[in-house]
Amino acid sequence: MRSQRLVGNPIEPRAFLASFDAASGVFTVYSPSQGLNGMRGFLAAATGLPGEKIRVVTELVGGSFGIRSFSYAEHVAVMLAAQKLGRPVKWVATRSEIFLSDNHGRGLTLAGELALDRDGKFLALRFDDCADLGAYSTPFGPQIGSRNITITMGGVYRVPAMHAHTRCAYSNAVPVSAYRGAGRPDIACAIERLVDLAAAEHGFDPIALRRRNFIPPEAMPYKTANGTTYDCGEFEAVMDKALLLADWKGFPARRERAKREGKLRGIGIATFLEASAAGVAPKDQAYARFDASGILHVSCVSQSTGQGHETAFVRILCEGLGLTHENAGEPIRIHEGNLDLAVVGNGTGGSRSLYGAGSAVKLLVSKLIETAKPHAAVALSADVEYSGGQFRGGSKSIGFFELAKKLAGLSPHPMDCFAEGSFGATFPNGCHIAEVEIDPETGVVDAVDYATVDDIGNVVDHTSVEGQVHGGVLQGVGQVLGEHAIYDGETGQLLAGSFMDYPMPRADWMRAIRCDEHAVPTKANALGSKGVGESGTSGALGATMNAILDAVRPAGIADLDMPVTPDRLWRALRQARNKAGN
Repeated sequence: MRSQRLVGNPIEPRAFLASFDAASGVFTVYSPSQGLNGMRGFLAAATGLPGEKIRVVTELVGGSFGIRSFSYAEHVAVMLAAQKLGRPVKWVATRSEIFLSDNHGRGLTLAGELALDRDGKFLALRFDDCADLGAYSTPFGPQIGSRNITITMGGVYRVPAMHAHTRCAYSNAVPVSAYRGAGRPDIACAIERLVDLAAAEHGFDPIALRRRNFIPPEAMPYKTANGTTYDCGEFEAVMDKALLLADWKGFPARRERAKREGKLRGIGIATFLEASAAGVAPKDQAYARFDASGILHVSCVSQSTGQGHETAFVRILCEGLGLTHENAGEPIRIHEGNLDLAVVGNGTGGSRSLYGAGSAVKLLVSKLIETAKPHAAVALSADVEYSGGQFRGGSKSIGFFELAKKLAGLSPHPMDCFAEGSFGATFPNGCHIAEVEIDPETGVVDAVDYATVDDIGNVVDHTSVEGQVHGGVLQGVGQVLGEHAIYDGETGQLLAGSFMDYPMPRADWMRAIRCDEHAVPTKANALGSKGVGESGTSGALGATMNAILDAVRPAGIADLDMPVTPDRLWRALRQARNKAGN
């Protein structure tokens, strides 16, 4: 299975501005990033400067997908130019430069084998993998093709024996780095394609085969054959909910209707598991400071690149303080990176923002109440208790933000405080079911229906979750149907260097998507949440590929590689038809 090279293409191009203060020796740099601590660390390593000599400012960021986790050569060049010229220097990439120089994603080739007994019980799983690192190794590149595709290589199944051999190879191409899922969607797709292939080759029902081999809830925590420990999960219950949502039983009738219309229709399932990041910082912190107007400013280092952290973090604070978002949203401001505070924490990456920084925000709630309580007691001249956004003592009460405003004249504000915690990796999982219709005369694939059920633990904001799943699924469908950074095999020239040559997924590539959740809370963090940012992509590759193969298997096609473009599929169908005719 080839997981082809992809170009990240955020909404805005990469940009960098640097100024240098000769008196202090401090650089101030502005750049899109996934967290100022990470960017400062990479710039310090590249320049040899101590971290305190680099001030990083990251504000609104229009997409990242992992490719903006690290510094680039242009960043260091701009800093050097600013120092030499004694004035600010700015550099902004063109869209063509994005194709040619931003880290690419994927670039993996996986050869898998599954052993099973006559009853369909899995016995062993083996992968031989090759990762294209590009011309240079990025800080994360080799990890994608080695650790990341092996840590969850058993997926949601009991597999007594597992083996993987990985080769990381340099090439003439753009370096490869993290890209939405960073290897986990690729291995999830490979596993699910193997399971479907086993079912097709040996006459097993694909649902029954999965059901027989799921890790049951009573086996949790479950240690896999290669040493990964899953803390919780209800994989069969997730699949059953998805089967109902997708109307799996009604598919044969829909296939017959499509056949009468001259179309090939297929349905594909992916029951997957991925690992969201443990993070590299020793802990995640959240700081609370009140300004002279009594407005609460909360600072952490996780960086929103479109995920809506402002919504989720404010909701955590409001619910913890017993306030509605409507009457408390205005007095709260979220800051992701504060140059005046040395905040410890992990940037955005590996779907850990909510359960990392969000858990720190959750712990901050009790600290805020505890810190404010004695001041409320003084204000009310009574012993107080807190509930519903109010401190109450006897017949009197004072609101949380009313108290903050009352104390706003003092400096520092007496209610300022911080919270911190260390939060480990989580294992989001789910079941995605895709349904496709193919026009055999053109090779065009139409994703006519899609259903998702995700176990991401406790959900803070359902709308944000749906947005993350929608985006992740379409990003996966984009890889299956079209995206491909193609190099000429003889000259090494990048042939897909613009949107004239590289198709971005469009909204009309999918007719419908329905999402549901099956929460199995984890104890690995304060919220009981698991990561969601990469789940959509982790399920979409396998579900969509299995649906396409289900549609064309009756036509004599047993295997296809991504991307399944109309031209590729039309040629495969024609070849199969000619072979059948002979």
